[in-house]
Amino acid sequence: MPRRPGKLSRADMHRLYYYMLLTRRVEGQLTHLYRQGKVVGGVYSSLGQEAIAVGTAYALEPHDVLGPMIRDSGAMLVRGYRPRDFFLQYMARRDGPTNGRDANTHFGDVTRGVIAPISMLGELVPVLAGVALASKLRAESRVTLTYVGDGAISTTPFHEGMNFAAVQKLPLIVIAENNGWAYSTPVSRQMATSDIAKRAEAYGLPGAIVDGNDVVAVYEATVEAARRARQGDGPSLIEAKTMRMKGHAEHDPATYVPRELLEAWRKKDPILCFERSLIENKLMTPKEKAAIQDRVEATIHEDLDFAESSPLPSPEEAAQLVWA
Repeated sequence: MPRRPGKLSRADMHRLYYYMLLTRRVEGQLTHLYRQGKVVGGVYSSLGQEAIAVGTAYALEPHDVLGPMIRDSGAMLVRGYRPRDFFLQYMARRDGPTNGRDANTHFGDVTRGVIAPISMLGELVPVLAGVALASKLRAESRVTLTYVGDGAISTTPFHEGMNFAAVQKLPLIVIAENNGWAYSTPVSRQMATSDIAKRAEAYGLPGAIVDGNDVVAVYEATVEAARRARQGDGPSLIEAKTMRMKGHAEHDPATYVPRELLEAWRKKDPILCFERSLIENKLMTPKEKAAIQDRVEATIHEDLDFAESSPLPSPEEAAQLVWA
């Protein structure tokens, strides 16, 4: 977990780089496991948009609460989950967060301030609005944050949750990860404006647009939204513009995305751009960069070994830890 948010130090910059790099390696390893037939279900990647999940989660305070989506594994890593949790979960192993009962990132832990995501996108907006309402009623200085994709902003729960939060002036931040495609539907086919943030005005709350491939810009926008929320000024909608660099999931080759569009965004890779900025501004030496990369690789190998040695749950365990 990061320290209380404020001006980013050199050490903070290194942590942001570490978490983005770790996110990419975790998901890259999951892709390998999927192709080896070791994954139960699908694999959903945040390739190209790691800066959003990491930057937003790093801007929160330890007692805040977030609700990630399927492409926000970086946020979960910032909140204290380890790569092994993802490997175990995707391979449905007994030692995983749900003991093999569920798939992909369908897990959470209130002690870490993480509300488990579900497959119905947009549903977490009213859920996190509810958590924010509880915090307001208790006079707690707690901010809640959740994510939606450009497809989820067309759902009823998104509208109802945003409207309720706005009317009640709840300490909620909603991050719209505009990665260009709702599965295979481009943004232009589902709304007549190119900016999701413009919808904020209809709810009577501020809407900000940020470069979703710039982790520092994402962090700063989230810190500002959290400041507003904590002082009682209500929710914010932040649109982070980015690009989904793979298909909806590993089974989707994304042939509907123009190749030239992907190539243009490849030059805006959030990790490579941040790495270049750190080096050019003398905020990271080649030795420090190598040390971070070595740490990531060591963590991946250690946790992969642990996950692959974990047994599958026995059939008898399926009926345990369920309501009925």
